[in-house]
Amino acid sequence: MPVTNVSHDVEARTLTITAEFAAPITRIWQIYADPRQLEKIWGPPTYPATVVDHEFRPGGRVTYFMTSPEGEKFAGYWIIDSIDEPNGFSFRDGFADDDFTPVESLPVSRNDFTFTERDGHTVATFLSTYDSAEDLQKVLEMGVVEGASGAVNQIDDLVA
Repeated sequence: MPVTNVSHDVEARTLTITAEFAAPITRIWQIYADPRQLEKIWGPPTYPATVVDHEFRPGGRVTYFMTSPEGEKFAGYWIIDSIDEPNGFSFRDGFADDDFTPVESLPVSRNDFTFTERDGHTVATFLSTYDSAEDLQKVLEMGVVEGASGAVNQIDDLVA
């Protein structure tokens, strides 16, 4: 499995997932830069993602929804803050309603995804920071560790 470590720090309001992939850094970068590939790994295996808009540039917006096994749709969005191709990118990720308007009552995470190459493999660090310990606790209770880990673990199949 690609996920090698998951940790959260309530005091720092962070969730960190580390993974290693048997692929070069440029291949991992392509997954996030291409909306059709992103769809294959963004949602957990039982909640596949559909990317609607994909403006993968600083200031750009990515909108998506995940579909539950029962057919329910859960919308979300990214606002891209910075891009350092192929080493990583930063973005805000939030929950949205059906027309992709942010849901103010749910947490927004600030995310730094970094990729480093080591011996032909890519080590990825997915760092999410929340505004409050309560926001972090809320997403932990919603299953973010299991969902995000399941999503990340799909990358190996895609790059195989």
